[in-house]
Amino acid sequence: MLVVTWTAAEMLALADTLTPGVNPRTRWYRYARKFEQFLPEIRPGAPARAVGRLGSYYPTRIGNKSVLCVKSELHLNQDGVKTGAGTATLPIARFIEQMYDEVKPKLVITVGTAGGTLPNAELGDVMVTRTVKFRCAQEFRREPFADRLYTSRATIRRKHLATAQRLMAAHADNLVEPDFGPPTEFYDFPGPNVAGHVNTPSILVEGTDFPAHLPMLTTDFFEFGTSTNGLDQHGCGVEMGDAVFGLVDERGGGTGPRWLVIRNASDPRINGNLPVGPPVALDMQAHWAVWYYEAFGYWTSVNSAIVTWSQIAA
Repeated sequence: MLVVTWTAAEMLALADTLTPGVNPRTRWYRYARKFEQFLPEIRPGAPARAVGRLGSYYPTRIGNKSVLCVKSELHLNQDGVKTGAGTATLPIARFIEQMYDEVKPKLVITVGTAGGTLPNAELGDVMVTRTVKFRCAQEFRREPFADRLYTSRATIRRKHLATAQRLMAAHADNLVEPDFGPPTEFYDFPGPNVAGHVNTPSILVEGTDFPAHLPMLTTDFFEFGTSTNGLDQHGCGVEMGDAVFGLVDERGGGTGPRWLVIRNASDPRINGNLPVGPPVALDMQAHWAVWYYEAFGYWTSVNSAIVTWSQIAA
């Protein structure tokens, strides 16, 4: 089994859940095999160049299953070297192929944060799906895969989902949003502050809690769901990497491992009536999307790590 995550907060949550007691910053192994061969495909300033490696990893076990947890330093929208108008290198695809060759997993899970799009998806809810779709509008907009949809052969296991949801409830207090009011007293707002929303995280499964084959969207730019932009009609969440697993599977003729997407809503669907500027600094929709991730990225990622356990344990 291979589990891949992407950001620092996601890595910490995955480690605390699946490799407890092992600090990923100091005790996960650094992975840089063939790193020099990747360098022509990685642009200056990319995270992988800054740290000098492709990722970090640590082996663990869930029941009788061997599991390799990996934190990738390569990312769809942070690495590519421009090769033309709307085309660029995609070293993360090569890294996935290399991991497949070395690990030979039967199942691959890509796990981490996503922007919520569904109207019923609260902060910390976890979306589980076998379908992904590229939604590229910038550096990859003219690539053949720019709007490609892929569906995995994986099976979503339900045996331990109820247990996973009980485990998620154990730390739900960490996902209570703060009371809210204007930032200064110059607003015409007599108070009191609006009480913070109490989230009760759930597991949302394709075909049951949202339409079958409603994909997880993979973008090459920062995008998030709002109450007015209609992303809920196109995807169950939005992030920046998962569709590469479908692309790699297609390039391999569909003979690779089964893959599954488990993503937590690190920011719920944002109020589309908030102002967006100009200037960009007054884009309050983006402000709140970023704030939610910065405030709740770790605890929401614990939820997707727990659901990852449920799929491997089953």
